[in-house]
Amino acid sequence: MTTFTYSLVDFVFSCVGLPLFLLDIGLDVWAVVNFYQDQAFLSLAVLLLLLLGSSALVQVYSWLWYSYENFQMETKVEGWMSVNTVKLLHVLQMGIYLRHAGVLEVSLKSFKSRDGNPEGLAVYLSHDLCMLRFFETFSESAPQLVLMITISLQEGQLDLITVLKATGSISAVAFSVTTYHRSLRSFLPDKAKQSVGSSVVYFVWNLLLLTSRLVAMALFASILPCFIFTHVLCSWLLLFFCAWRCQTDFMDGAGAEWVYRATVGLIWYFNWFNVVDGKTRTRTLLYHSYILADISVLCAVWFWKMSTDPPHFAFPPLYAGITAIAVVTVYIVGLLVKFGYYKFFHPNVHRDELKGDSSETERLSPGDQVDGLVRMMAVHADDVTERSQPERSNKRMRKLAERFYS
Repeated sequence: MTTFTYSLVDFVFSCVGLPLFLLDIGLDVWAVVNFYQDQAFLSLAVLLLLLLGSSALVQVYSWLWYSYENFQMETKVEGWMSVNTVKLLHVLQMGIYLRHAGVLEVSLKSFKSRDGNPEGLAVYLSHDLCMLRFFETFSESAPQLVLMITISLQEGQLDLITVLKATGSISAVAFSVTTYHRSLRSFLPDKAKQSVGSSVVYFVWNLLLLTSRLVAMALFASILPCFIFTHVLCSWLLLFFCAWRCQTDFMDGAGAEWVYRATVGLIWYFNWFNVVDGKTRTRTLLYHSYILADISVLCAVWFWKMSTDPPHFAFPPLYAGITAIAVVTVYIVGLLVKFGYYKFFHPNVHRDELKGDSSETERLSPGDQVDGLVRMMAVHADDVTERSQPERSNKRMRKLAERFYS
């Protein structure tokens, strides 16, 4: 059976993940304080809604995934917690810290010991954390970035420093999506392993597509701030309907699946996300056509307002036209780079070739692990040390890998 390996790069990502997460919280608090001091109460309300809503969404997913596994804690830091304590942590919006600590513990163990396959466990736990970060990216980071760019446009603060800050923030969002892609790669068989170049290309086309989408939203919101909420709601309802029609089956419960479909609709508002089996070329083409048309409309409305009824932060018509065309062009270039990725880097792998057993949908109970170990000792007595614990795969990430690669 193929095993999951935990590389030094994965270890570095795990070690810096928690400090960066804490830094992000610190920056959020700093932004809240600044809005309050500037008496920008509308912006403050929007920011708080994004922060609290995203946190609650992530905690719901984390709690559901713990419950699906019957609260079988794999790490010492988690094992010290009772079920009620874990529940309380999630109510207090701190459940994701527990997952960060568990991944960090197993990551350190994977480089100190080779007994019990800590590498496979580290990959297993990191996949859930990666998905939670992915959901958080599009429920908090991306809309928060639109808010910040909108405020900069309205205040006329489009200097070099502001542009560099926005570029860095968009790059961080694209990097989060690339980290998700790296997690999917861990399921590829060795013969289909992707090079580092594939991740670079993946990052570039996501950076271009996200830049165009977020800037177009910010341009529209800067002149019609009330209508952007209507636009988001109507677009989300349409995309949520599409997710329902796709009949997704990511979560274990019917109610939780509706939460997932609502999340998919939110992600689709910003970026494409494979959620169903089979060839998705037609769906992808329809999606990008819709988003390209939507971006074009948002930029056209912004240019029209700048030309006919400019606000106090007016752009010269020539610059406004160049900006609108550039935003649409960046999205088209991103699509071309994405086409290049699928043409030259993307492997088509049958689901049975992916690592992990698709029938192994739940973690093994302690009793099953003992029985499996006894059978392995009887059949492979000389290989007990290296394989003292059954290999497992994260069923949720494996489903996403199946839909991305097959």
